[in-house]
Amino acid sequence: MIGSLGGNLDVAQVVLYAFWVFFAGLVWYLRQEDRREGYPLEADVSGRYNRHPFLFVPPKKTFVLPHGQGSKQVPDFVRDTRPLAARRFAKAPGYPIEPVGNPMLAGIGPGSWAERAERPDVTAHGDARIVPLRLAEGFAIAEGETDPRGLPVIGCDRKQAGTVVDVWVDRSEQLIRYYEVEIGLGEAVRNVLLPNNFVVVQSNLRARQLYVHAITSAQFAEVPATANMDTITLREEDKIAAYYGGGLLYALRERQESLL
Repeated sequence: MIGSLGGNLDVAQVVLYAFWVFFAGLVWYLRQEDRREGYPLEADVSGRYNRHPFLFVPPKKTFVLPHGQGSKQVPDFVRDTRPLAARRFAKAPGYPIEPVGNPMLAGIGPGSWAERAERPDVTAHGDARIVPLRLAEGFAIAEGETDPRGLPVIGCDRKQAGTVVDVWVDRSEQLIRYYEVEIGLGEAVRNVLLPNNFVVVQSNLRARQLYVHAITSAQFAEVPATANMDTITLREEDKIAAYYGGGLLYALRERQESLL
């Protein structure tokens, strides 16, 4: 018989079995690779975890980081030891948690953030990627476009939070990433960053303004600050974006309730 390899075995069967073996190996490989970070899992309530997992956990792989940042091996089994600013509704697995204190700084839900590196993101040449326009040589607001500097910033309560004093540009993507907003009066004046993704430029009969639906005007006072007013680290980026993201749920009490 054509294609037969024996009395009860033919080429089609061999190909099928080979596919099964290949597919099982592929699943095993993918399940290993997706455990390079975030594993081993911890128990929901007790926090216990397996210190020496073996199933599906891959051998360590070394990644050489660019621009002299050294190397990193994963999986490294480093636990997230950040204190959780929240309390559980009940002491049983699966119950939800609620934030304690300012919910937008609690680091949970839409306000959660990753423990990224405390260094700025860099361009292909190793320079700081996101910088204020005052330091970005060769960058300017495009001719004919609205210059946001000097425009008022309005919170979701329709009150003015502050005024844009500068914009922070992405030197790799050539676009605006943040608005630097001056808030407060007198000795309480400070500058905070406002991500461009949370801004809607509105026009009325008198002038233009930057409207922010995420938070109220008063809540701008607690936007996480940067250690250096001329650069922003990866971790600071996450914290600032998380604050505004958390505001979409926690800024107003009615946002946390059901519609019906």
